[in-house]
Amino acid sequence: MTSDATASAATGVPRTVTPSTADEAGEFLALLHGALRTVRREASERLEPAGTTPGQFRMLRFLARCDGPCRLGAVASALDVAPRSVTSKVDDAERAGLVRRTPDPHDRRATLVELTLSGRAVVEQVGAERSSSAGTMLARLDAVERAELLRLLRAVAGERDGDPGRRPESDGGSGTQR
Repeated sequence: MTSDATASAATGVPRTVTPSTADEAGEFLALLHGALRTVRREASERLEPAGTTPGQFRMLRFLARCDGPCRLGAVASALDVAPRSVTSKVDDAERAGLVRRTPDPHDRRATLVELTLSGRAVVEQVGAERSSSAGTMLARLDAVERAELLRLLRAVAGERDGDPGRRPESDGGSGTQR
């Protein structure tokens, strides 16, 4: 711990941000924003022909990883969105033939949702295209640089090497889809 950080922790007085720290933070945010903007643009280009949106695709990907049908509340919780937001995403996906609702056999009040074969095909198709796009971006770096980038991003995200904890659902850089 630096002496500034130690003094700040001991006194409860926030450490003063120096101009160089502010410049680094500003550059970090600008670069991160630019990279995410590129990812969002490419994600939208890939999702539009598939008839889905980034938020809806997050839901489809989650459902693809489930062992079976899921309650809407569990989907909302996993995606960290409001239940009404999941309901509208499921409505749209159901109209597109990507998911189906079924009654919960254990609770008459609950509804389950699961992917259809068409929904699984969309997840596979778009997932492969997104991986290819990310691979193209990462190809700008050599293997050592890619490993270092991932290590640093884990550190910034608060994940330890080998101990990722709870990873947020990736949405292709489009931010939280609520």
